[in-house]
Amino acid sequence: MAALHSLFRSTATTVATALLIFQLVLIAATVNYVMLPMAKRSAEDLAALLVLSAQTWVELPPETREDFEFELAQKHQFMLFHDGISLPPRDHIYPYLTLLDSALTTRTGQPIAIKMTEFDTTWFWAEIHTGGRMIRIGFPKERLNMDPPKMLVLALLATVILTLFTALILARRITRPLAHFSRAAQRIGEGNLPESFPETGIKELSGLATTFNQMAVQVRELLANRTTMLAGISHDLRTPLARMRLAIEMLPEGTDQKLVARLQHDVDEMNQLIGEFLALSRDLQKETPQQTDIDELLQELANNAGEAGARVEFEPVGNAPCNVGALSLRRVLTNLISNAVRYGDNGTVTITREIGEKEIVIRVMDRGPGIPVQELENVFHPFYRLEASRSNTTGGSGLGLAIARQLADSNGWKIELLARPGGGTEAKLTLPQT
Repeated sequence: MAALHSLFRSTATTVATALLIFQLVLIAATVNYVMLPMAKRSAEDLAALLVLSAQTWVELPPETREDFEFELAQKHQFMLFHDGISLPPRDHIYPYLTLLDSALTTRTGQPIAIKMTEFDTTWFWAEIHTGGRMIRIGFPKERLNMDPPKMLVLALLATVILTLFTALILARRITRPLAHFSRAAQRIGEGNLPESFPETGIKELSGLATTFNQMAVQVRELLANRTTMLAGISHDLRTPLARMRLAIEMLPEGTDQKLVARLQHDVDEMNQLIGEFLALSRDLQKETPQQTDIDELLQELANNAGEAGARVEFEPVGNAPCNVGALSLRRVLTNLISNAVRYGDNGTVTITREIGEKEIVIRVMDRGPGIPVQELENVFHPFYRLEASRSNTTGGSGLGLAIARQLADSNGWKIELLARPGGGTEAKLTLPQT
């Protein structure tokens, strides 16, 4: 979905963030209320065993101490020395040993910090003063098993992956139907009625599908009724206009000729307007795309304008085949060229064509007075004219650009007006390559 943050990305990010936060809170609660109390209890038990072992060794007769040391080594992996020099403090931080320091200090009333030696293996030592002697009792690092279990690491990793996967699945289930609705709405805007959505599934989406299907049918009927109404009204008006023209021609010879000329001019304007309505009703009907040479069409339209007295320049640059509605494209380009000729101050109208990987861009440019920037979009509204008198001698009927925009929208094209550097207006028509 597009460069703006898509709904899928936003939903997936939100769900993933929420689930990850939940996992972090769960892990923090597990550590604080389960693992930490267990570690404290384990440290207190080990501290009690160390202190008891040191006190027992001091109280035993000298001849039995060696057997006691052997028993400590066999059953508890303890190694016991008495007296000797003090060891340097440990230079590694182990959270469990910090708990053990605190437990030993509390139990003995002495400030005790576990020391560490590293030879073939790492040993930790507690220096306990009891019975007037300093007893150094140690145990290997392997006894504590302080390395994180591989299964725990794998479980945490699996939890994170499962969380992200779940977020993607949830986001997809939410956004996929909406993406279908979005594409269908775009097709309706182009005048195409998509297939009905299945009215099944969860309640909210089922209700949305029902409403959307009803709306699509209503829009299609509205477009059909509008086309029929335009054609019908325009056709029915031709008969009274014909009678009016005949009545004007049958006026007595003494009738004011200026009045007759004005009446004929008014009838001609009405005929022209009706003709545009009829053309609009025909053009709004869906047209089957066909292979069209854009350069050939542009050259033909430029020649037609030149034969009518306009100065229109176009230099073909080769073949530019495109699968489009040929009649609709001809109508759009004719309106754009006519508009440029009308408002170009009798200057030269320039037409260019560019072809890219995914689109063809046609530009119709004039050097007239231009259009104010704030009005560039308004002129596409029906009957909207910048010229205030609303006279066909100084301005058109106000339907040309409106018809061009509607035809472009119904065919999936893009049309826009731009101010030209140095003065004038550029009409830009973009056709997608299909």
